[in-house]
Amino acid sequence: MKFIDLKKENCPVDYALAIIEMEIESAKLDGTVAIKVLHGYGSHGRGGAILIKLRKQLEVWKRNKFIKDYFGGDKWNLFNSVTMEILQKDKTIYRDCDINNANPGITIIYVQ
Repeated sequence: MKFIDLKKENCPVDYALAIIEMEIESAKLDGTVAIKVLHGYGSHGRGGAILIKLRKQLEVWKRNKFIKDYFGGDKWNLFNSVTMEILQKDKTIYRDCDINNANPGITIIYVQ
């Protein structure tokens, strides 16, 4: 699983989306199953600008079949069927520290 830390980068929204798009393309080429994006949850608890725009863009990419699926960290758990599908494809992801932690500051992108 690839990991993108947008909080550390502290980049503008459009630049963040461009980074994610390039990482998705790269993941498709190298066979990476999923990407975990750390974007934070915003200072007001409603979701930051990157989170909001990212989820809108991911919905478009999903509809256009650029990605298979995506979901927030609250669904990144062993009771979620998509999480289990990802884990079946790449068992090394079981070690991810955010599984079962309901972290709203991350988004999981299911690439392939």
